[in-house]
Formats: sequence, C-alpha cells, structure tokens
Amino acid sequence: MQKQAGQGGIMGMMMPLAIFIVIFYFLILRPQKKRQQEHDKLVSNIKPGDTVVTAGGFYGKVHDVLDDSYIIELDQNVKARILKSSISSKIFTDNSVEPKKKKKRKRPIASEQAVKAASPTVTPTTPQAEQAPQPVTDDQNAKEQK
Repeated sequence: MQKQAGQGGIMGMMMPLAIFIVIFYFLILRPQKKRQQEHDKLVSNIKPGDTVVTAGGFYGKVHDVLDDSYIIELDQNVKARILKSSISSKIFTDNSVEPKKKKKRKRPIASEQAVKAASPTVTPTTPQAEQAPQPVTDDQNAKEQK
C-alpha cells in the first residue's frame, strides 16, 4: 500500500506553528507579563504624600487614594483625579527608600587592565613636555638607526 501525501504533511505543518508560538511566548508575552506585575506592585505601594509621574508627563503629589484612581496635587490648590493605570513612575525622595541598585565591579575587566598596562601615564613636568610633538624627519630616523 502506498502512503497518502496528507498523512505526514499535518505534522510537518504543525511543527513550525508550534515553534512560532513558543518564540512568541518567550519574546513578547512573558516580558510583558513581567512588566505588568512590576507596574501593579508599583501602583499598590503608592500612598498619600508620594510624588508620581503620570503617563502624560505630569508630576504630582498623591493627595488621596481611591479604588481605581488617585487624587494628585499638581500645584497649590490644583488637584486632578487620575486612573491608577496612568501612573508611569514614582519619584523617590530622601525620606523614602530607593530601589536596590546593581553592585559595581570592584576590579576592572581584563581588557581594561591591558589598556591601562599598555598606556603609560605621562605627567608634564616642564613646559617642553606640554608642547605638541614635532614631526620626525628622515634625517632623525637615520640617526636613530645608527
């Protein structure tokens, strides 16, 4: 008996589709979900007195927290009601705790060490050292070779 052409073809068509779905998940859906969780955490930690930046670029101090929105004070006697989803960031002041920063490396990487070792440090001590170097002529090259 001969195999029909359509039997093996369905698996051949499904494999690229499955690979596409996996790539789509790891490159788009997963990072978006992570950003959404971070934003939800940010919004849930905002309390009256915090300074925030809205999606429109307005800076304001949170005056009151409602169920789905905030009342922020943009200026003296100027208050606006904004949705929680329109908060883009929170401004950290000296009184509040700043987010943890990444630790800096204490020692330079190998390529930086090589550059530092290869380039001598020159400190000008006389006025002559501060002058621009003179071009080398063929006569000077001949003297140095002897």
